[in-house]
Amino acid sequence: MGKRRRVAVRRNTRPAVLGGMIAVVVGGAGFGVYALYGGGASADERASDAAHKAVRTGPPTAAEVRAASTRFLTAWQRGSVAEAAAATDDPAAAGALLTGYTKDARLTHVTLTAGTAKGAEVPFAVKATVAYKQLGRPLSYGSSLTVVRRASDGRPLVDWHSSVVHPDLRDGDTLVTGESGTPPVTALDRDGGKLTAARFPSLGTVLDGLREKYGKTAGGRAGIELRVVRGKASRTAKLSDKTLVELSKGTPGTVRTTLSPALQAAAERQVGKRDGASVVVVRPSTGEILAAANSGHGFNTAFQGSLAPGSTMKVITSSLLIDKGLAEADKKHPCPKTFTYGGWKFHNDDDFEIKGGTLKASFARSCNTAFISQAKKLKNDDLTKQAQQVFGLSMNNWAIGVPSFDGSVPVQSAAQMAASLIGQGGVRMNPLNMASVAATVRTGTFHQPYLVSPSVDHRTLATASRTMSAKTLAQLREMMQYTAAYGTAAQAMSGLGPDYGAKTGSAEVDGQKKPNGWFTAYRGDLAAAGVVQAGGHGGDTAGPIVATLLKTAS
Repeated sequence: MGKRRRVAVRRNTRPAVLGGMIAVVVGGAGFGVYALYGGGASADERASDAAHKAVRTGPPTAAEVRAASTRFLTAWQRGSVAEAAAATDDPAAAGALLTGYTKDARLTHVTLTAGTAKGAEVPFAVKATVAYKQLGRPLSYGSSLTVVRRASDGRPLVDWHSSVVHPDLRDGDTLVTGESGTPPVTALDRDGGKLTAARFPSLGTVLDGLREKYGKTAGGRAGIELRVVRGKASRTAKLSDKTLVELSKGTPGTVRTTLSPALQAAAERQVGKRDGASVVVVRPSTGEILAAANSGHGFNTAFQGSLAPGSTMKVITSSLLIDKGLAEADKKHPCPKTFTYGGWKFHNDDDFEIKGGTLKASFARSCNTAFISQAKKLKNDDLTKQAQQVFGLSMNNWAIGVPSFDGSVPVQSAAQMAASLIGQGGVRMNPLNMASVAATVRTGTFHQPYLVSPSVDHRTLATASRTMSAKTLAQLREMMQYTAAYGTAAQAMSGLGPDYGAKTGSAEVDGQKKPNGWFTAYRGDLAAAGVVQAGGHGGDTAGPIVATLLKTAS
């Protein structure tokens, strides 16, 4: 281990013991008190700030976590940006953001209070004042940091990400206080009622997106705000700027949406019952989005998620097989226990088989091999073209009124192409996409979903270049109705027939014990889709959420 060298630390004040904790008043104008850990920083520094002949490896010790986090937080609070940045594993990025914290975000009187560490992660509370000219507002929030060991010398450092400074920041984002570049908007539901994140928690990101899209054209005037300004990576991910503190109110413009207040409230209640749940309801005849909700409110999975859709993708695959004359709903179709293609051995759930069954039976029971077995008869781009040309997906051209992801069905080959047929491989969707798929089957024509009427800003909605044949459409509806009545969707859809159809799905995800559960369905002039991440089979997880919403609107 070698000899240890104690580093002298100059202090402006002497520590005072308060209730078993040590509180240190650090120098620097406008900065408050930082509550340190019991035992004092000097003891921890002796444990951590030592020179070793051999590079230490492994997770940092509790003493090292205390020392590294204390060093960083104390320096940040004191306004010693260079010292705080040097306590991280990315001094350049940390220095730039911490400098902006004072210079651009106008944050003063910063007080940082550490909580109890959980392993290498240290939560901490932030209190500050946002000061802009004669205006001032308090700001408080919680964040956390993680201590890691630098590989080159084994030194414990703060693992730097912008989220350390504020949990709403992604790497490359900044904090800015000043006149907002975009005036605020008041978003209204389809009945003219005001939409707020307090009333509908899932709509926080949606409201941010509406402001960014329509703020400058809705007739409002900008106010003074502390806001998150998104960087390049966040913009690529279609994340909107976010207001954190409003110092002076602007004059909002007005934007009317297609959301149904009753359905939105019901959707919020349903996703609130499960972790990782998201759901979307649309009107098939028009494409209007009637509800969208997520159990988590930091990211809009309902509109922007990118997840493998599992067996709900078999709706599109079935339309392809019937269109090409490779299968018919009521004709004999293979469903063996397993099927090998492209070097991969594909299985059904519990290796079931259907002897002498039909495509309809395989669809209703969600037989994977019934679809994998047809891969050899398809071209690599057949599924991609079907998704684009019939269902309007995977062309990156939806314009719903806020940021969204319109699905991805890439051209693949061999085993990956086969996996795409059952919604695995490279296929990615979200509840908005799969609600649109059900809606397309319900009406026979793709209507791009939208949250704000295109008449508001004269934008062009996406279209599909062709429709399914009448024969294909009739069979696909028959299969979805049969699944809702007698298949894997029957329990969830009980009592909602006969004008209905559904498909369940489960998508395996590496590292998850349980698959993501999917469910897509239509009833009358409503279509909906949902996912419960790491929830298990779709019929048991997402199914009740979707079915309840279809029933609510009746």
